[in-house]
Amino acid sequence: MQSLTPPSSSSYNLNKPVIRTRNRQQPSRILCMYRSDSVHFSNGIGLSRADWQSSCAILSSKVVSQEQSSDKSADHVAAVNGHKTSIDLNLVPIDQANNKPQPTPSQKPLTITDLSPAPMHGSQLRVAYQGVPGAYSEAAAGKAYPNCEAIPCDQFEVAFQAVELWIADRAVLPVENSLGGSIHRNYDLLLRHRLHIVGEVQLPVHHCLLALPGVRKEYLSRVISHPQALAQCELTLTKLGLNVAREAVDDTAGAAEYIAANNLRDTAAIASARAAELYGMQILADGIQDDSSNVTRFVMLAREPIIPRTDRPFKTSIVFAHDKGTSVLFKVLSAFAFRNISLTKIESRPHRNRPIRLVDDANVGTAKHFEYMFYVDFEASMADVRAQNALAEVQEFTSFLRVLGSYPMDMTPWCPSRGD
Repeated sequence: MQSLTPPSSSSYNLNKPVIRTRNRQQPSRILCMYRSDSVHFSNGIGLSRADWQSSCAILSSKVVSQEQSSDKSADHVAAVNGHKTSIDLNLVPIDQANNKPQPTPSQKPLTITDLSPAPMHGSQLRVAYQGVPGAYSEAAAGKAYPNCEAIPCDQFEVAFQAVELWIADRAVLPVENSLGGSIHRNYDLLLRHRLHIVGEVQLPVHHCLLALPGVRKEYLSRVISHPQALAQCELTLTKLGLNVAREAVDDTAGAAEYIAANNLRDTAAIASARAAELYGMQILADGIQDDSSNVTRFVMLAREPIIPRTDRPFKTSIVFAHDKGTSVLFKVLSAFAFRNISLTKIESRPHRNRPIRLVDDANVGTAKHFEYMFYVDFEASMADVRAQNALAEVQEFTSFLRVLGSYPMDMTPWCPSRGD
Protein backbone atom coordinates (compact mmCIF):
# COMPACT_ATOMS: atom_id res chain seq x y z
CA MET A 1 0.00 0.00 0.00
CA GLN A 2 1.41 3.38 -0.95
CA SER A 3 -0.85 5.65 1.09
CA LEU A 4 -3.79 5.56 3.47
CA THR A 5 -6.15 6.54 0.67
CA PRO A 6 -5.59 4.33 -2.38
CA PRO A 7 -3.98 6.42 -5.12
CA SER A 8 -5.48 6.94 -8.51
CA SER A 9 -3.50 6.17 -11.61
CA SER A 10 -3.32 8.90 -14.19
CA SER A 11 -0.69 7.75 -16.71
CA TYR A 12 -1.60 5.60 -19.68
CA ASN A 13 0.30 4.59 -22.78
CA LEU A 14 -2.18 4.29 -25.61
CA ASN A 15 0.46 2.94 -27.97
CA LYS A 16 0.86 -0.36 -26.16
CA PRO A 17 -1.61 -3.23 -25.82
CA VAL A 18 -3.54 -3.27 -22.60
CA ILE A 19 -3.60 -7.01 -22.04
CA ARG A 20 -1.71 -9.97 -23.37
CA THR A 21 -3.36 -13.35 -23.72
CA ARG A 22 -2.01 -16.81 -24.36
CA ASN A 23 -3.45 -18.95 -27.18
CA ARG A 24 -4.72 -22.14 -25.59
CA GLN A 25 -7.64 -24.52 -25.69
CA GLN A 26 -8.70 -23.25 -22.27
CA PRO A 27 -10.12 -19.72 -21.79
CA SER A 28 -7.56 -16.99 -22.41
CA ARG A 29 -5.66 -16.07 -19.27
CA ILE A 30 -5.10 -12.41 -18.50
CA LEU A 31 -1.38 -11.87 -18.03
CA CYS A 32 -0.97 -8.12 -17.59
CA MET A 33 -2.77 -4.83 -17.97
CA TYR A 34 -2.28 -1.19 -17.16
CA ARG A 35 -3.51 0.14 -13.84
CA SER A 36 -6.54 2.40 -13.76
CA ASP A 37 -9.55 3.34 -11.70
CA SER A 38 -13.03 2.25 -12.75
CA VAL A 39 -15.02 4.38 -15.16
CA HIS A 40 -18.58 3.80 -16.26
CA PHE A 41 -18.94 3.37 -20.02
CA SER A 42 -22.48 3.30 -21.33
CA ASN A 43 -21.84 0.45 -23.77
CA GLY A 44 -18.84 -1.19 -22.13
CA ILE A 45 -15.39 -1.37 -23.66
CA GLY A 46 -15.23 -1.26 -27.46
CA LEU A 47 -14.01 -4.29 -29.29
CA SER A 48 -11.79 -2.38 -31.73
CA ARG A 49 -8.45 -0.77 -30.90
CA ALA A 50 -9.87 2.66 -31.76
CA ASP A 51 -12.77 2.17 -29.34
CA TRP A 52 -10.39 1.04 -26.63
CA GLN A 53 -8.08 4.04 -27.11
CA SER A 54 -11.08 6.35 -26.96
CA SER A 55 -12.20 4.70 -23.73
CA CYS A 56 -8.73 5.12 -22.25
CA ALA A 57 -8.76 8.82 -23.15
CA ILE A 58 -12.07 9.22 -21.32
CA LEU A 59 -10.62 7.30 -18.39
CA SER A 60 -7.50 9.49 -18.25
CA SER A 61 -9.54 12.70 -18.19
CA LYS A 62 -11.76 11.28 -15.45
CA VAL A 63 -8.77 10.38 -13.27
CA VAL A 64 -7.26 13.86 -13.67
CA SER A 65 -10.52 15.51 -12.64
CA GLN A 66 -10.79 13.18 -9.64
CA GLU A 67 -7.27 14.04 -8.53
CA GLN A 68 -7.98 17.77 -8.76
CA SER A 69 -11.16 17.47 -6.73
CA SER A 70 -9.55 15.18 -4.15
CA ASP A 71 -6.83 17.76 -3.41
CA LYS A 72 -9.51 20.09 -2.07
CA SER A 73 -11.11 17.56 0.24
CA ALA A 74 -10.51 17.32 3.98
CA ASP A 75 -7.80 15.03 5.30
CA HIS A 76 -9.88 13.31 8.00
CA VAL A 77 -12.76 11.68 6.15
CA ALA A 78 -14.21 8.19 6.50
CA ALA A 79 -15.35 6.11 3.55
CA VAL A 80 -18.48 4.02 3.95
CA ASN A 81 -18.74 1.50 1.11
CA GLY A 82 -16.47 3.76 -0.90
CA HIS A 83 -18.50 6.99 -0.46
CA LYS A 84 -16.91 9.81 1.57
CA THR A 85 -18.97 10.81 4.56
CA SER A 86 -18.96 13.41 7.28
CA ILE A 87 -18.15 12.70 10.92
CA ASP A 88 -21.69 11.58 11.74
CA LEU A 89 -21.64 9.08 8.83
CA ASN A 90 -24.53 10.71 6.95
CA LEU A 91 -24.79 8.88 3.64
CA VAL A 92 -26.37 11.93 1.92
CA PRO A 93 -24.33 15.20 1.91
CA ILE A 94 -26.13 18.12 3.57
CA ASP A 95 -26.14 21.71 2.40
CA GLN A 96 -25.18 23.47 5.64
CA ALA A 97 -26.58 26.85 4.52
CA ASN A 98 -30.06 25.64 3.51
CA ASN A 99 -30.09 22.39 5.50
CA LYS A 100 -31.15 20.50 2.38
CA PRO A 101 -29.72 17.37 0.78
CA GLN A 102 -27.24 18.10 -1.97
CA PRO A 103 -27.47 16.25 -5.29
CA THR A 104 -24.78 13.65 -5.97
CA PRO A 105 -24.60 13.44 -9.78
CA SER A 106 -21.17 11.79 -9.79
CA GLN A 107 -22.41 8.58 -8.16
CA LYS A 108 -23.47 5.73 -10.41
CA PRO A 109 -27.18 4.85 -10.09
CA LEU A 110 -27.76 1.42 -8.60
CA THR A 111 -29.07 -1.24 -10.96
CA ILE A 112 -31.07 -4.40 -10.35
CA THR A 113 -27.77 -6.29 -10.22
CA ASP A 114 -26.62 -4.16 -7.29
CA LEU A 115 -29.87 -4.82 -5.46
CA SER A 116 -29.82 -8.58 -5.98
CA PRO A 117 -28.52 -10.65 -3.06
CA ALA A 118 -25.21 -12.48 -3.42
CA PRO A 119 -24.22 -15.21 -4.03
CA MET A 120 -27.21 -16.31 -6.10
CA HIS A 121 -27.16 -13.65 -8.83
CA GLY A 122 -24.26 -14.92 -10.94
CA SER A 123 -25.91 -15.94 -14.18
CA GLN A 124 -23.68 -15.03 -17.17
CA LEU A 125 -21.36 -12.80 -15.14
CA ARG A 126 -17.69 -12.57 -16.07
CA VAL A 127 -15.76 -13.50 -12.93
CA ALA A 128 -11.98 -13.08 -12.60
CA TYR A 129 -9.90 -15.41 -10.43
CA GLN A 130 -6.20 -16.05 -9.87
CA GLY A 131 -4.77 -19.22 -11.35
CA VAL A 132 -5.45 -21.50 -14.30
CA PRO A 133 -8.52 -23.64 -15.04
CA GLY A 134 -8.82 -26.33 -12.39
CA ALA A 135 -7.68 -24.04 -9.55
CA TYR A 136 -9.65 -23.94 -6.31
CA SER A 137 -10.33 -20.28 -7.02
CA GLU A 138 -12.16 -21.30 -10.20
CA ALA A 139 -14.31 -23.67 -8.13
CA ALA A 140 -15.02 -20.85 -5.68
CA ALA A 141 -16.04 -18.57 -8.56
CA GLY A 142 -18.46 -21.24 -9.77
CA LYS A 143 -19.91 -21.67 -6.29
CA ALA A 144 -20.30 -17.94 -5.79
CA TYR A 145 -21.74 -17.27 -9.26
CA PRO A 146 -23.20 -20.38 -10.89
CA ASN A 147 -23.11 -20.41 -14.71
CA CYS A 148 -20.60 -17.54 -14.76
CA GLU A 149 -17.83 -17.10 -17.31
CA ALA A 150 -14.64 -17.64 -15.31
CA ILE A 151 -11.65 -15.54 -16.41
CA PRO A 152 -8.23 -16.84 -15.27
CA CYS A 153 -5.58 -14.29 -14.26
CA ASP A 154 -1.95 -15.00 -13.50
CA GLN A 155 -1.74 -12.67 -10.48
CA PHE A 156 -4.06 -11.46 -7.75
CA GLU A 157 -3.59 -7.82 -8.76
CA VAL A 158 -4.51 -8.60 -12.37
CA ALA A 159 -7.87 -9.91 -11.13
CA PHE A 160 -8.47 -6.58 -9.34
CA GLN A 161 -7.56 -4.68 -12.50
CA ALA A 162 -9.79 -6.86 -14.67
CA VAL A 163 -12.81 -5.66 -12.70
CA GLU A 164 -11.65 -2.04 -12.63
CA LEU A 165 -11.25 -2.04 -16.42
CA TRP A 166 -14.66 -3.69 -17.02
CA ILE A 167 -13.01 -6.78 -18.49
CA ALA A 168 -14.72 -8.72 -15.69
CA ASP A 169 -17.86 -8.00 -13.66
CA ARG A 170 -16.65 -9.59 -10.43
CA ALA A 171 -13.51 -11.06 -8.90
CA VAL A 172 -13.40 -13.97 -6.45
CA LEU A 173 -10.18 -14.08 -4.42
CA PRO A 174 -9.02 -15.97 -1.30
CA VAL A 175 -8.40 -14.05 1.90
CA GLU A 176 -7.85 -16.79 4.51
CA ASN A 177 -7.52 -20.53 5.02
CA SER A 178 -8.50 -22.46 8.14
CA LEU A 179 -5.03 -24.07 8.32
CA GLY A 180 -2.68 -21.68 6.53
CA GLY A 181 -4.12 -18.41 7.83
CA SER A 182 -4.51 -15.13 5.96
CA ILE A 183 -3.48 -14.45 2.37
CA HIS A 184 -1.70 -11.19 3.16
CA ARG A 185 -1.22 -10.12 -0.43
CA ASN A 186 -4.95 -9.76 -0.98
CA TYR A 187 -5.44 -7.74 2.20
CA ASP A 188 -2.86 -5.27 0.92
CA LEU A 189 -4.58 -5.15 -2.48
CA LEU A 190 -7.98 -4.52 -0.90
CA LEU A 191 -6.60 -1.27 0.48
CA ARG A 192 -4.73 -0.30 -2.68
CA HIS A 193 -7.70 -0.72 -5.02
CA ARG A 194 -11.19 0.77 -4.92
CA LEU A 195 -13.28 -2.38 -5.31
CA HIS A 196 -15.98 -3.35 -2.81
CA ILE A 197 -16.60 -6.66 -1.08
CA VAL A 198 -20.12 -7.77 -2.07
CA GLY A 199 -20.13 -11.33 -0.74
CA GLU A 200 -18.14 -14.26 0.59
CA VAL A 201 -17.97 -17.98 -0.12
CA GLN A 202 -16.28 -20.76 1.84
CA LEU A 203 -14.86 -23.71 -0.10
CA PRO A 204 -13.72 -27.02 1.44
CA VAL A 205 -10.30 -27.91 0.01
CA HIS A 206 -9.77 -31.49 -1.22
CA HIS A 207 -6.19 -32.22 -2.29
CA CYS A 208 -5.12 -35.04 -4.62
CA LEU A 209 -1.68 -36.33 -5.62
CA LEU A 210 -1.51 -36.20 -9.43
CA ALA A 211 0.97 -37.64 -11.92
CA LEU A 212 1.10 -38.53 -15.60
CA PRO A 213 -0.66 -41.74 -16.68
CA GLY A 214 1.42 -44.84 -15.97
CA VAL A 215 3.65 -43.17 -13.36
CA ARG A 216 3.92 -44.98 -10.02
CA LYS A 217 4.61 -43.36 -6.67
CA GLU A 218 8.02 -45.03 -6.31
CA TYR A 219 9.17 -43.33 -9.52
CA LEU A 220 8.67 -39.84 -8.11
CA SER A 221 11.58 -37.61 -7.12
CA ARG A 222 9.71 -34.37 -6.38
CA VAL A 223 6.26 -32.96 -5.64
CA ILE A 224 5.28 -29.43 -6.70
CA SER A 225 2.34 -27.27 -5.66
CA HIS A 226 1.36 -24.02 -3.97
CA PRO A 227 3.27 -23.50 -0.68
CA GLN A 228 0.10 -23.77 1.41
CA ALA A 229 -0.94 -26.99 -0.34
CA LEU A 230 2.48 -28.51 0.36
CA ALA A 231 2.23 -27.54 4.02
CA GLN A 232 -1.33 -28.89 4.30
CA CYS A 233 -0.26 -32.32 2.98
CA GLU A 234 3.15 -32.70 4.65
CA LEU A 235 2.21 -35.47 7.08
CA THR A 236 0.27 -37.47 4.50
CA LEU A 237 3.14 -37.35 2.03
CA THR A 238 5.41 -38.78 4.72
CA LYS A 239 2.91 -41.54 5.54
CA LEU A 240 2.79 -42.49 1.86
CA GLY A 241 6.52 -43.21 2.05
CA LEU A 242 7.44 -40.57 -0.50
CA ASN A 243 11.09 -39.54 -0.21
CA VAL A 244 10.72 -36.60 -2.56
CA ALA A 245 11.75 -32.98 -2.77
CA ARG A 246 9.02 -30.37 -2.27
CA GLU A 247 9.01 -27.39 -4.61
CA ALA A 248 6.65 -24.42 -4.46
CA VAL A 249 4.92 -22.93 -7.50
CA ASP A 250 2.32 -20.19 -7.97
CA ASP A 251 -0.85 -22.32 -7.79
CA THR A 252 -2.05 -25.91 -7.52
CA ALA A 253 -3.63 -26.31 -10.94
CA GLY A 254 -0.66 -24.55 -12.50
CA ALA A 255 1.55 -27.32 -11.10
CA ALA A 256 -0.54 -29.95 -12.86
CA GLU A 257 -0.51 -27.95 -16.08
CA TYR A 258 3.28 -27.61 -15.91
CA ILE A 259 3.83 -31.36 -15.48
CA ALA A 260 1.50 -32.21 -18.34
CA ALA A 261 3.00 -29.60 -20.69
CA ASN A 262 6.58 -30.76 -20.06
CA ASN A 263 5.87 -34.50 -19.76
CA LEU A 264 7.61 -34.74 -16.38
CA ARG A 265 7.35 -38.38 -15.35
CA ASP A 266 9.38 -38.01 -12.16
CA THR A 267 7.20 -35.21 -10.75
CA ALA A 268 3.80 -35.17 -9.06
CA ALA A 269 1.49 -32.27 -8.25
CA ILE A 270 -0.88 -31.55 -5.38
CA ALA A 271 -4.07 -30.21 -6.94
CA SER A 272 -7.78 -30.85 -7.34
CA ALA A 273 -9.51 -33.75 -9.06
CA ARG A 274 -10.77 -31.30 -11.68
CA ALA A 275 -7.17 -30.36 -12.52
CA ALA A 276 -6.44 -34.05 -13.13
CA GLU A 277 -9.37 -34.24 -15.53
CA LEU A 278 -8.42 -31.07 -17.40
CA TYR A 279 -4.74 -31.92 -17.90
CA GLY A 280 -5.02 -35.68 -18.48
CA MET A 281 -3.36 -36.80 -15.26
CA GLN A 282 -4.06 -39.73 -12.96
CA ILE A 283 -4.84 -39.53 -9.26
CA LEU A 284 -2.24 -41.47 -7.26
CA ALA A 285 -3.79 -40.60 -3.90
CA ASP A 286 -7.10 -38.94 -3.06
CA GLY A 287 -7.85 -36.66 -0.11
CA ILE A 288 -4.25 -36.22 1.04
CA GLN A 289 -4.81 -33.10 3.17
CA ASP A 290 -3.64 -33.66 6.76
CA ASP A 291 -6.84 -32.18 8.20
CA SER A 292 -10.30 -32.69 6.70
CA SER A 293 -11.39 -29.36 8.22
CA ASN A 294 -9.54 -27.48 5.50
CA VAL A 295 -11.62 -24.56 4.26
CA THR A 296 -10.64 -21.46 2.29
CA ARG A 297 -12.69 -18.27 2.53
CA PHE A 298 -13.05 -16.20 -0.63
CA VAL A 299 -14.48 -12.70 -1.05
CA MET A 300 -16.42 -11.47 -4.07
CA LEU A 301 -15.40 -8.04 -5.35
CA ALA A 302 -17.30 -5.57 -7.54
CA ARG A 303 -16.99 -2.01 -8.78
CA GLU A 304 -20.05 -0.87 -6.82
CA PRO A 305 -21.20 -1.83 -3.30
CA ILE A 306 -24.48 -3.58 -2.63
CA ILE A 307 -27.21 -2.05 -0.47
CA PRO A 308 -26.87 -3.36 3.12
CA ARG A 309 -29.92 -5.17 4.47
CA THR A 310 -31.16 -6.45 7.80
CA ASP A 311 -33.38 -9.34 6.65
CA ARG A 312 -30.47 -11.82 6.54
CA PRO A 313 -27.10 -12.22 8.31
CA PHE A 314 -24.57 -9.67 7.07
CA LYS A 315 -20.88 -9.19 7.66
CA THR A 316 -18.97 -5.90 7.40
CA SER A 317 -15.23 -5.52 6.74
CA ILE A 318 -13.31 -2.39 7.71
CA VAL A 319 -9.70 -1.20 7.84
CA PHE A 320 -8.39 1.53 10.14
CA ALA A 321 -5.21 3.07 11.50
CA HIS A 322 -4.08 5.72 13.96
CA ASP A 323 -1.14 8.07 13.58
CA LYS A 324 -0.19 7.74 17.26
CA GLY A 325 0.31 4.00 17.36
CA THR A 326 -1.64 0.89 18.25
CA SER A 327 -2.93 2.02 21.65
CA VAL A 328 -6.21 2.90 19.96
CA LEU A 329 -7.00 -0.78 19.32
CA PHE A 330 -8.57 -1.34 22.75
CA LYS A 331 -10.91 1.62 22.29
CA VAL A 332 -11.98 0.36 18.86
CA LEU A 333 -12.73 -3.12 20.16
CA SER A 334 -14.69 -1.63 23.05
CA ALA A 335 -16.95 0.20 20.59
CA PHE A 336 -18.09 -3.18 19.23
CA ALA A 337 -18.16 -5.00 22.57
CA PHE A 338 -20.37 -2.31 24.13
CA ARG A 339 -22.99 -2.92 21.40
CA ASN A 340 -22.76 -6.74 21.47
CA ILE A 341 -21.34 -6.89 17.93
CA SER A 342 -19.28 -10.04 17.38
CA LEU A 343 -15.94 -9.82 15.60
CA THR A 344 -15.10 -12.70 13.25
CA LYS A 345 -11.59 -11.60 12.32
CA ILE A 346 -8.90 -9.10 13.23
CA GLU A 347 -5.72 -8.82 11.18
CA SER A 348 -2.78 -6.42 11.45
CA ARG A 349 -0.63 -5.48 8.46
CA PRO A 350 2.45 -3.24 8.39
CA HIS A 351 1.79 0.40 7.61
CA ARG A 352 3.68 0.58 4.30
CA ASN A 353 3.68 4.37 4.17
CA ARG A 354 5.16 4.68 7.67
CA PRO A 355 6.39 1.29 8.94
CA ILE A 356 8.28 2.61 12.00
CA ARG A 357 7.43 5.36 14.48
CA LEU A 358 10.32 6.83 16.49
CA VAL A 359 9.75 8.07 20.04
CA ASP A 360 12.60 10.07 21.58
CA ASP A 361 13.18 10.11 25.32
CA ALA A 362 16.05 12.19 26.67
CA ASN A 363 16.57 9.73 29.55
CA VAL A 364 16.50 6.36 27.80
CA GLY A 365 17.08 7.14 24.11
CA THR A 366 14.97 6.45 21.03
CA ALA A 367 12.29 3.76 20.92
CA LYS A 368 11.22 2.23 17.61
CA HIS A 369 7.59 1.14 17.34
CA PHE A 370 6.12 -0.73 14.39
CA GLU A 371 3.09 0.88 12.80
CA TYR A 372 0.11 -1.19 11.65
CA MET A 373 -3.12 -1.11 9.71
CA PHE A 374 -5.93 -3.16 11.24
CA TYR A 375 -8.48 -5.17 9.27
CA VAL A 376 -11.63 -6.17 11.16
CA ASP A 377 -14.67 -8.25 10.16
CA PHE A 378 -17.79 -8.02 12.32
CA GLU A 379 -21.24 -9.62 12.20
CA ALA A 380 -23.57 -6.73 11.46
CA SER A 381 -24.96 -4.90 8.46
CA MET A 382 -24.25 -1.25 7.80
CA ALA A 383 -28.03 -0.88 7.75
CA ASP A 384 -27.99 -1.81 11.44
CA VAL A 385 -28.03 1.22 13.74
CA ARG A 386 -25.62 -0.55 16.10
CA ALA A 387 -23.01 -0.82 13.34
CA GLN A 388 -23.49 2.81 12.32
CA ASN A 389 -23.04 4.02 15.89
CA ALA A 390 -20.04 1.74 16.42
CA LEU A 391 -18.26 3.13 13.36
CA ALA A 392 -19.11 6.68 14.36
CA GLU A 393 -17.33 6.02 17.65
CA VAL A 394 -14.42 4.22 15.94
CA GLN A 395 -13.92 7.21 13.66
CA GLU A 396 -13.35 9.43 16.70
CA PHE A 397 -10.40 7.24 17.74
CA THR A 398 -8.75 6.69 14.36
CA SER A 399 -6.98 8.82 11.78
CA PHE A 400 -8.11 6.58 8.91
CA LEU A 401 -11.23 4.44 8.50
CA ARG A 402 -12.58 2.71 5.42
CA VAL A 403 -15.46 0.28 5.01
CA LEU A 404 -14.35 -2.37 2.52
CA GLY A 405 -17.85 -3.81 2.19
CA SER A 406 -21.04 -4.84 3.95
CA TYR A 407 -22.26 -8.09 2.46
CA PRO A 408 -24.25 -11.31 3.09
CA MET A 409 -22.52 -14.02 5.08
CA ASP A 410 -22.02 -17.46 3.54
CA MET A 411 -24.51 -19.53 5.54
CA THR A 412 -24.32 -22.75 3.48
CA PRO A 413 -24.02 -25.92 5.60
CA TRP A 414 -20.44 -27.07 5.99
CA CYS A 415 -19.12 -30.62 6.09
CA PRO A 416 -15.55 -31.99 5.95
CA SER A 417 -14.01 -32.26 2.49
CA ARG A 418 -14.87 -35.54 0.76
CA GLY A 419 -13.86 -34.85 -2.80
CA ASP A 420 -15.28 -33.13 -5.82
